[in-house]
Amino acid sequence: MSSLTCLTFALVAFIGIATPGPTVLLALANGSHHGVTRSCYGMAGAVLSDFILIGAVAMGLGALLAASEFWFSLVKWLGVGYLAYLGIMLLLSKGTLDESLHNANVSGQGTPRSLFLKSLLVAITNPKGYLFFSAFLPQFIVPTSPQVLQYVILALIFASLDFLIMLAYAVLGSQAVRVLKRSGALWLDRICGTTLLALAGSLAFYRRASP
Repeated sequence: MSSLTCLTFALVAFIGIATPGPTVLLALANGSHHGVTRSCYGMAGAVLSDFILIGAVAMGLGALLAASEFWFSLVKWLGVGYLAYLGIMLLLSKGTLDESLHNANVSGQGTPRSLFLKSLLVAITNPKGYLFFSAFLPQFIVPTSPQVLQYVILALIFASLDFLIMLAYAVLGSQAVRVLKRSGALWLDRICGTTLLALAGSLAFYRRASP
């Protein structure tokens, strides 16, 4: 795999990741609620999902979802339900800031484990991710060279970019709240919640390509 191939992959991946998706929106909301440091737990969950998705695609799971209506629908509706749940929770939130969450973590909403699992589950229950990587990654794989190492390299590039972009969104959310105070967190929740519901609706109407 040449340096030019890696650079091209990084550029295309950057454009795809920077376009707000569920995990990026969660990073933005987490940054506004919990600050940049704690939102890193959510980013870690998203980064782990990158490796899981790319590993699954390398082992053929993306092809299975593309070929099987049952498994595609199962993963899709799990993703729709979870995205809708998160969107509704953000719409119902009161824009609570981090200072008031120190004693509210008994609900589990702001714990490192909760933040980690939210981002992880959002990503791995989205069949678009598997199908995207199934169509995207092979274009950068050299069939005559060892493929495992190539997938590892691409996964590292993608995960690194994903983390950096989510970090930027978390910083943006954190800074917006500092400027706008409590109303900033409230409006960010409304925007992120509405967008997550829209993404859930989009995923509900998403259909796999006919073989």
